[in-house]
Amino acid sequence: MPRFFIDESSLCGENIIVKGGDAVHIGRSLRMKTGDMLTFCREGMEYECEIERITAEEVYCRIINSSQSSCEPDLRLTVYQALPKNDKPELIIQKCTELGAAEFVFFISSRCVSRPDEKSAAKKLVRWQKIAEEAAKQSGRGNIPVVRGIISLKDAVSELAEKDMGLLCYENGGKRLSEIDFSGVHTCGIMIGAEGGFDKTEADSVCEGGAIPVWLGERILRCETCPIAMTAVIMNITGNF
Repeated sequence: MPRFFIDESSLCGENIIVKGGDAVHIGRSLRMKTGDMLTFCREGMEYECEIERITAEEVYCRIINSSQSSCEPDLRLTVYQALPKNDKPELIIQKCTELGAAEFVFFISSRCVSRPDEKSAAKKLVRWQKIAEEAAKQSGRGNIPVVRGIISLKDAVSELAEKDMGLLCYENGGKRLSEIDFSGVHTCGIMIGAEGGFDKTEADSVCEGGAIPVWLGERILRCETCPIAMTAVIMNITGNF
């Protein structure tokens, strides 16, 4: 069943009115007709709807059933990623969205090669958010993960400290994820370095902020592999996979 995300303005009592690009996609690209069924999502809620009327620019739907999305994890996981080169952020966002991450925050560390100016960063964020939306649709998510940044390491450390649990992926040792107790944890942040990881001073500052260093074993993972692996393992450990 086709799946779309909506905002509050689309909800009209027992009806949903879709406008703009999604309306065009429903009517022209998907060639849906009156009586066809589709699903809308908003803030973790799913609305199963029947199309009542289609115009050139709007689609009018009647809500048949609404329920809490069963696809959303009960752990809100934020990926703090030191900005890597090229299209690696796109891969990280796409795959971690599929696995259940709720938010992405990119930051600059000393070993970041990519350092876009403000204008370039703004363009990247727009594209990255679109990738998150498409991945959320494809994977049946009830929410679209938020993509933020590009912030300083200091600000990222401050944000991480506000989570119920903060984890630092560090190649020089730490606890295994299987040794971490996630009981009572509702918000978790994982911090991952760019190519080359973190220098010791940076890693120490993250740990001083309250983060727990974690170790993924003897094999060194690429910076784009680490967040995907971390997200998958954490979702499995917490019963969300």
